[in-house]
Amino acid sequence: MSPAGGTGLLLINLGTPESPRPSDVRRYLREFLMDPRVIDIPAWRRWLILNLFILPLRPRQSGAAYAKIWTDEGSPLLVYSRGLQRKVQERLGRGIPVELGMRYGNPSIPQALRKLKEREVDRIVVFPLYPQYSSAANGSSLELTFKAAARYWNVPNLQVIPPFYDHPAFIEACAGVCRPVMDRVRPERVYFSFHGLPERQLLKSDETGVHCLRGENCCGSIGAANRNCYRAQCYETARLLGDRLGVAPDRRVVCFQSRLGRTPWIRPYTDELLVEHARAGCKRAVILSPAFVADCLETLEELGLRGAESWQKNGGELLALAPAVNDSDSWADGLVRIARDSTAWLGDRPPPGDTEQPDRYSAARG
Repeated sequence: MSPAGGTGLLLINLGTPESPRPSDVRRYLREFLMDPRVIDIPAWRRWLILNLFILPLRPRQSGAAYAKIWTDEGSPLLVYSRGLQRKVQERLGRGIPVELGMRYGNPSIPQALRKLKEREVDRIVVFPLYPQYSSAANGSSLELTFKAAARYWNVPNLQVIPPFYDHPAFIEACAGVCRPVMDRVRPERVYFSFHGLPERQLLKSDETGVHCLRGENCCGSIGAANRNCYRAQCYETARLLGDRLGVAPDRRVVCFQSRLGRTPWIRPYTDELLVEHARAGCKRAVILSPAFVADCLETLEELGLRGAESWQKNGGELLALAPAVNDSDSWADGLVRIARDSTAWLGDRPPPGDTEQPDRYSAARG
């Protein structure tokens, strides 16, 4: 190791309970839902909602849902994230240690930072594994990372990889895992289902205060006002992925899932559209979930099991869930590509012109 210290890569994902047992799910939900960036209301109201309405019932319900997707190796999200970590480590070599940190649960972000510091790392590339920006995911993960790094007397240098919702390497990795399902099903409709957010959080991301949700086409393109808008980035991901897969625009449906509570969330809602379209006569469909890089409860159980069951109950024949990019070779390659397009700390980049890049990545590389 050189006297200047080395470089490491920190991969961040949201997290998972230790097991499907209600006690472990309760511990996870308490940490997750007490986060003021997740439920962004006054602390006393958040405490009351969590302890009076959510924690008495939800751990057992969610535990039963987790049990349906749990594997012999553990939580799918953690299994795939670990697999991705190993493959990225292989691509970067032993000289650049790669650690995985979860915003909630284990392995934690502070634990991952400690492992990197033990390897005499002074420069850390922080890669939040959330394609589209939200304060609830990216913002919360980065806040904890900065706080944990600041506890060291010798604070490491941090460089954050920005959201990669439109990066060709991510889009191509998604298309690669989705294409076999598309070819098998030949769907009448393709649903691009993204995790939902309360509408109030979209409004808070609009620093101009005059653009977000002020018109039907506010997410039609991304500019200065909505550059941090989660919904706009979701629509851009869906457009690029739909184009890459050759899905005709009239067969694409962008929708949002996993809402919680009674306040308005981003519309349209995935569960409602599945019922509506199945009853209207749509028989065969594919559902993609490009807000997630690893399959988890929200994809495997909510979409793959409950969504498919609802589809068939209301007259549909087949609703197939395409996998997330998970720990596929194409995504491991893509992740390294995205990171190297955003920082020089990780070594050699691909030769210019190897893959066409959007302007914002070309500028970063220049």
